[in-house]
Amino acid sequence: MCGLAGILALAPRRLVVRDEIERMAGQLVHRGPDAGACYVDPRGRFGLGFRRLSIIDLPTGGQPLCNEDRTVWAAFNGEIYNFRELRGELSAAGHTFVTQGDAEVIVHAYEQFGAACFERLSGMFAIALWDERGGVLHLARDRLGKKPLVLAEHAGRLYFASEAKAILALPEIPRRIDAQSLHRYLVFQYVPAPYSIFRGFSKLLPGHRSEVPAGAERSPAQVAYWSPPRPEASDRVRSTSLEQAVGELDGLLTRAVEQRLVSDVPLGAFLSGGVDSSIVVGLMRRLGVSPLRTFSIGFEDARYDETRYARKVAAFFQTEHHEQCVTPRAAEILPTLAHHFDEPFGDSSAVPTWYVSKFARQFVTVALTGDGGDECFAGYDRYRALQLARRLDGLPAIARRALAAGAALLPHRRAKSLANRLHRFGAALGERGARRYLNWVGVFTLGALRGLYAPEFAQRLDFGEPAAWLERAYKLPPDGDDAQRANYVDLVSYLPYDLLTKVDIASMACSLECRSPLLDHQLVEFALRLPMRLKLGAAGSKLVLKTWARRLLPPEILDRRKVGFGVPVGEWFRGDLEPLLRERVLRRDGLVAMLLRPEATTRLVEEHITGRANHEHRLWLLLMLELWQDAWSAEL
Repeated sequence: MCGLAGILALAPRRLVVRDEIERMAGQLVHRGPDAGACYVDPRGRFGLGFRRLSIIDLPTGGQPLCNEDRTVWAAFNGEIYNFRELRGELSAAGHTFVTQGDAEVIVHAYEQFGAACFERLSGMFAIALWDERGGVLHLARDRLGKKPLVLAEHAGRLYFASEAKAILALPEIPRRIDAQSLHRYLVFQYVPAPYSIFRGFSKLLPGHRSEVPAGAERSPAQVAYWSPPRPEASDRVRSTSLEQAVGELDGLLTRAVEQRLVSDVPLGAFLSGGVDSSIVVGLMRRLGVSPLRTFSIGFEDARYDETRYARKVAAFFQTEHHEQCVTPRAAEILPTLAHHFDEPFGDSSAVPTWYVSKFARQFVTVALTGDGGDECFAGYDRYRALQLARRLDGLPAIARRALAAGAALLPHRRAKSLANRLHRFGAALGERGARRYLNWVGVFTLGALRGLYAPEFAQRLDFGEPAAWLERAYKLPPDGDDAQRANYVDLVSYLPYDLLTKVDIASMACSLECRSPLLDHQLVEFALRLPMRLKLGAAGSKLVLKTWARRLLPPEILDRRKVGFGVPVGEWFRGDLEPLLRERVLRRDGLVAMLLRPEATTRLVEEHITGRANHEHRLWLLLMLELWQDAWSAEL
């Protein structure tokens, strides 16, 4: 796990020098504290810098590295899990290897297969590969988007890096805010790829690659080399029985975990006590990991705390267990998070993710996680809510309006309460399809933003674009029901742009590598092709996964209600964090004051603090936006 950065000259006189590359790579030391190196093309057309976190092949695994005649150079962030199989195939084809790690297979695979080599790689990766003879840069990102790659084009050059801060370290790069991406952030709580909060920047999409010649006159096109398969792709899959699915799942899960145990440094696992992380820990124990170290984060608020379940799993599998409690003092790290994320990021679970990563890094360098189980196997309550809402669509319009009006009157002061869930459910009954789903997963609804935006800012926006973006993804499984489509949307949006971004940035800020076996691409392809009846069964969600897990986990873990990895920020805002909230969000010279009408922002704050409503997620977005602006001083 590492960080990379580089520059490609698009104009003949914009040649690259080593000092620039070293400056960019210097911003990524947290991603690679163990070593650094760089390569600059002899003609100055290209430069590539690298920071290394040593995981595999400690003595000879440095990057950038090259092929035998030094005409192909590459650096990558991540892990190639099938590197041993590829190494054997490439050696048989006549390629000579000088290292024992996974990085070298990339340059030889390119020699053998050309740009099609990325399809042969299984793992998590962001890759920069320079063909010196052809003068062409190849960029690629893993299928699910576990590893980031940021791009920027400015004044005859293409810049790229694992994080935007490496590009922003160069004084000639302007820091200008893209207004449309602010709008996207307030709706989704993140800025989805390929968009960026900075004008002139973009992000490589998951499962995509880009090929850019030196001296190119056009911005690089992004080409998909992998797409998630459509659900229920064949009659054979539709007729799959639960027993058949469980049998196939067994081999896929075991193989996915086993591949992610390759490491020359200590490894452990995050353990929430939920089904997904418990499965990973159980398979690690079955595969003989010893010592098996597990790490959990808890809260004083019992609604959010799962440590008692984590302890049960740890005791069941006899792990070396460690846990830590997160308190409102976590606010002390918010400026640090705002700096590390580079873009405004509104998922408050970044706080415990950072804490558990920092905590685990005291003991291990690699941690396996349970990320992806909910997206692959339909684990969210909102999928059942969509099925219920679809049945209610059969009611007369006047009855639906009455239900929505009744739900709007319910008190919704406390997060995770039944009244709060019913309030959110009812508010979207007047919508259909993707619009309904956006009202549930979005933070600020488009309807709410119409009444909140300052007129001057609203005039700069394509107001309906976030909904249109989500609707395009919602239609991709054309023959699916609403729950199936929402499940697919989460896999291609919420998963890469929220959850995986959160884990990558928070863990790498602590120089910790995280691996997610449940997002092995072959396992994902299997899960997406399963009929929805094998995910949302009559007894609950994740039917096939939980059926398989009954041979591994204790019943009290499998049958308990899902809690989710949340943070009690709503209560924190009514207590220790109230002064920070008022100071930052209500200041008249801040970024929020340029976007929202001041009286509207004040109303949100007062309604929440007095308990008349629950605006915790909205206020967290605004707070993190202000702290991001403090960190990066960008110009709107």
